[in-house]
Amino acid sequence: MPLAMKYFTLLFLLAIASVEAALLSAETKARIEEKAKEALSFCKSNGCNTDFCILIDKKIHSGKYRMFVYDFNKQEVERMALSAHGSGKGDKQSTEEEPIFSNESGSWLTSLGKYKTGARSYSRWGINIHYKLYGLEASNSNAFKRIIVLHSYTPIPSGEIYPEHLPLGWSLGCPVTDNETMTYLDAKLQGSKKPVLLWIYY
Repeated sequence: MPLAMKYFTLLFLLAIASVEAALLSAETKARIEEKAKEALSFCKSNGCNTDFCILIDKKIHSGKYRMFVYDFNKQEVERMALSAHGSGKGDKQSTEEEPIFSNESGSWLTSLGKYKTGARSYSRWGINIHYKLYGLEASNSNAFKRIIVLHSYTPIPSGEIYPEHLPLGWSLGCPVTDNETMTYLDAKLQGSKKPVLLWIYY
C-alpha cells in the first residue's frame, strides 16, 4: 500500500475512533481517566513511552470495546477495540461472561497487571505479527515464560457485537484483538523508541 494511502487510512480510523469514544459510558470514561493518570506516572518513572499506552479493562463485557489506546498528550482515547480473555482449562476455566485470572504457566488464563512491550516477531495468527510482553508485577511475572504476547486473531470483529460475547478459545491468556487494530498498533509500536505500557485490569 502506498505511503499516502496508509496515512489517509490511519486518519480515517482515528476519525471513527473519535466518534466511538464519545459513546463510552461515564463509568468507563472515569475508569480510563483514573488508570491513565496512574499509567503516565508509571511510564515516567519506569522508562516507558510517555506518548501513549494500551489499557484493557476486563470488567467490561467482551462484546464491547475494552481495549483502549490512550493518548497521554491529548488526554483522550485514540482507538478502541475488542479483546478476548483467556479461556483457562480443567477446573480453572473462564466463561464467556466472566473471566478468571492466573499467572500460572499452562493455565491458559489472562494475567492482570502492567506489562511492557518487547520485540516484534512473527505470529501464526491474525496479521502474522506479535509483540513480546514482559510482566512488571507479581500478578503477571511469568508472562514472558508463558509466551504471553500481543497479537490479533482473524475471527475477532473490528466492531462491537454486544449483547453477544467473544467465544472462549480465542485467547489462551494473550491480549488478543482484531486485525485492523493490530495493524494500527503495529505502526505505532514500530515508531516507539521506548517500551509501551500495556495494562490489563479488572
